[in-house]
Amino acid sequence: MLRSLSSSSTSLIPKSLHFLLLRTYPSPPCARLCSQRLVNGSQSLPMWYAHYMLDEMPQRATFIYNHLKFLKKSSANHDLLVSLHCLSLKVGCLSDVSVRTSLIGLYARAWDLGSSLALFDEMDDPDLISWNAVISACVVNAEFHLSTVLFRELVCGFGVFDSTTVVIVLSAVTRSCELKHGLVLHAMVLKKRLDFDVFLCNALVDMYAKCGDLSSSECVFEGMKVKDVTSWNSIMHGCLYNDCPVNSALCFREMNRSGVKADQVGLSCVVSACSGLKELFGFGISVHGCVIKLGCNEDSSVANSLITLYSRNEDVEDARQVFWKLVHKNEVSWNSIIHGLVGNDHVHEALDVFREMQSRIACQPDDITLVTIIPVFGQLRLLIHGKSMHGFAIRKELESKNLSILNSLLDMYLKCDDLISANILFNVMPTRDLITWNTIISGYSQFDSLKKEARSFFRKLLQTGLRCSLASILAILPSCTCPEDLQFGRTLHSWKYKYGFTSIVSVVNALMCMYINCGDLIAASLLLDSILIVSDVVSWNTMIVGCAQNGFYKDALEALEFMHCSLSLRPDPITFVSLLSACGNLKSLFHGKLIHGLASKSCIGSDVRVINALLTMYMRCKDTESAVAVFHFSPTTNLCSWNCMISGLTQNKEGQKALECFRWMEKFEPNEMSLVGAVCACTQSGNLRQGMEVHAYVLRSQHQNNMFISSALIDMYSKCGRLDIASCVFQNSSEKSVASWNAMISAYGIHGQGRKAIELFAKMSESSIKHTKSTYIAILLACCHSGLIDEAWKHYNCMLEEHGIKPTTEHHVCIVDMLGRAGMISEAFEFINKLPVRAESGIWGALLSACFDHGNVEIGKSSAENLFCMESVNTGYYVTLSNLYAFSGMWSNAVSVRGLIQDKKLKKPPGISSINVRMQ
Repeated sequence: MLRSLSSSSTSLIPKSLHFLLLRTYPSPPCARLCSQRLVNGSQSLPMWYAHYMLDEMPQRATFIYNHLKFLKKSSANHDLLVSLHCLSLKVGCLSDVSVRTSLIGLYARAWDLGSSLALFDEMDDPDLISWNAVISACVVNAEFHLSTVLFRELVCGFGVFDSTTVVIVLSAVTRSCELKHGLVLHAMVLKKRLDFDVFLCNALVDMYAKCGDLSSSECVFEGMKVKDVTSWNSIMHGCLYNDCPVNSALCFREMNRSGVKADQVGLSCVVSACSGLKELFGFGISVHGCVIKLGCNEDSSVANSLITLYSRNEDVEDARQVFWKLVHKNEVSWNSIIHGLVGNDHVHEALDVFREMQSRIACQPDDITLVTIIPVFGQLRLLIHGKSMHGFAIRKELESKNLSILNSLLDMYLKCDDLISANILFNVMPTRDLITWNTIISGYSQFDSLKKEARSFFRKLLQTGLRCSLASILAILPSCTCPEDLQFGRTLHSWKYKYGFTSIVSVVNALMCMYINCGDLIAASLLLDSILIVSDVVSWNTMIVGCAQNGFYKDALEALEFMHCSLSLRPDPITFVSLLSACGNLKSLFHGKLIHGLASKSCIGSDVRVINALLTMYMRCKDTESAVAVFHFSPTTNLCSWNCMISGLTQNKEGQKALECFRWMEKFEPNEMSLVGAVCACTQSGNLRQGMEVHAYVLRSQHQNNMFISSALIDMYSKCGRLDIASCVFQNSSEKSVASWNAMISAYGIHGQGRKAIELFAKMSESSIKHTKSTYIAILLACCHSGLIDEAWKHYNCMLEEHGIKPTTEHHVCIVDMLGRAGMISEAFEFINKLPVRAESGIWGALLSACFDHGNVEIGKSSAENLFCMESVNTGYYVTLSNLYAFSGMWSNAVSVRGLIQDKKLKKPPGISSINVRMQ
């Protein structure tokens, strides 16, 4: 190629070089015309002009060399470089070593290593500078192995090298992380006694640090007699590179004591070190003061590190100030503040900053910006914004260059439940890496209806030949959510052994969760035993949650004791929430207070999730005073806290207090749960006026279409005697749920309109709404209150035969109550004795009440004896039996039963009557 260029008869001198020539040497009269021809686009010059240029230069090699130096300071334009090369051939100065060496370096900068090597091969007697140039050319073009080969050839063939040579080769060793070669070079440096050179020692410090040998790097640094700012920067960066931010900060302090003035590189490095550890945050603030003192606060690299420092330590306000005070913001600056805002949950502000960045001409969003901001759209489920960002990436041609953007877009579509767009994007992706497959598998695994598709993607991943990662197993495991998925889950368990994940705690934790979801608690327990020594809080939380969900509440409490006492693991909020739930289900106030005390000893006791769990536990244990105390003295509460109080007070028959709590909700707007709780409180207290006020608020806040609220309103109006309004609420409901139908059937039954209840039940069947246990309780109660015995038996019998609903205690109570009201005491007693399961107290209580109504002492006595065995502390049963004896004239027996109440120190709860008076 070079020979053909040298024999060309036309000049290939670009315009920029031509102007340099005209500025350097005087032009003939027609030079202006020739210059104009170049400007107009013609690159051919008259032959006499070329001869003029070449003939009138007394120092042609110096001329070429000076312009090659000009190229070194500017961008390496390959076309301009070839023109200069051609001109060097024409004027015969290519034999000059300095010109040839400069051309070697410039071709390397232009990513044309082949031309650099060709020029070097043509040299008859290259000197050391030429060798350094060609070795450096290999390093610049990332041919590290070739650079070491050339260095070996230099040493073996000529035996001469200098510190510059070693620095260049050390750069190759550092970038390729070849520590063995670095040790050999260090030995050669010591043998040649070149260790006095500061630049060479700095290169050795950097090489050892980036090859992972920080101790050797520190030894070289300590042995240096002279240390400049680059030396300190190298050791500070080396400590940071090896995840030793404390050492990096200490080096910065020593540098200040030694009198060496820090530059922007060192300041940026030490700020980054402070960002890595929260313990160094205070030191980082002092470094910020040093930055201002040295006048480096306008340096973008230092400012970017400061933004990261403040963002990682949740000091968003100072991060904002550093960013907005920075005059020259680059892409890294914008990306740093956006990433910091996103990391501190200021996602809306991050979107505003992103829009501001888009409006700037100098700094437009790049691929890093998009990878940072796209997950925000998925987190907030802003599908329209995400699609516009997808269009922006296509318009800027960023999505075709960076696979990370496509993966972020795929994850965004999946989190926004736009499976169609996610599928299209996945199918059109030119390349897919493991992250792509993990993202699509994880997205589909979150939907119970798409478990088969998730497993299909997992099988396709295995067929691609990509090796499954830890994330792959964690992505597919959530698709196993029921006992039918247990076999597939066991298959995934076997993959743990195939890929060597047996010792990774996170995988074992995920497998434990899978087994618990699939109902195999024993397998989960065995897995926990296998990692007992290395188990973490997540492992025990998984086990505790599994025990609580499957009804093993005492086992959950025992797990806490072992975890806290034997392993010395500190419980987290999830631990306390799960255990308090277990205590609430056990109605164990003692254990609940113990856990409350344990939580109060740590800062976890102020966590709002733990506070809400405490409220629920105390309410379930019927200790409303403790619940109120926790609520009033809590440092933080949320809407869930208020809902816990309202629903808890209602469940504990304190409806008036629940309404007062609802009335005091000022900071939070009531949601569906709040309104349902308030309506139920009105139902319990029989307060129709306040119930209508809550109904008015429901209409004003446009919650009337909520199925839970409408069913609660129907129940409230029917139990407060306004069947007409209950019927209107039911008819006006846009979406009638099973609960609404059940409430309306029950309303008709309460008001003795059993026939209407049966008609509504038939309409419910025609509307294809599936009956539930509550539906049959409502219809049986309606038949009971209306004396429709035949219809009740019909529905009771078809409940199991036609709909597969197994009768429960509530259904049996309805039948016994119905027979008792009809005076069929013997039939009710016979029905109880024929039950396939042991009758519970509610059934015998209904029979005892019927015996009292009809004066059946014999069956009433038998019923009471069964009740005394089941609930010996229930005063009501003793009173009912005593009254039955008294009604039948058996006074001695009545007195005897009353004596039992006194002997057992039982007290009958006082009855309460209340009225609402409207003040005019």
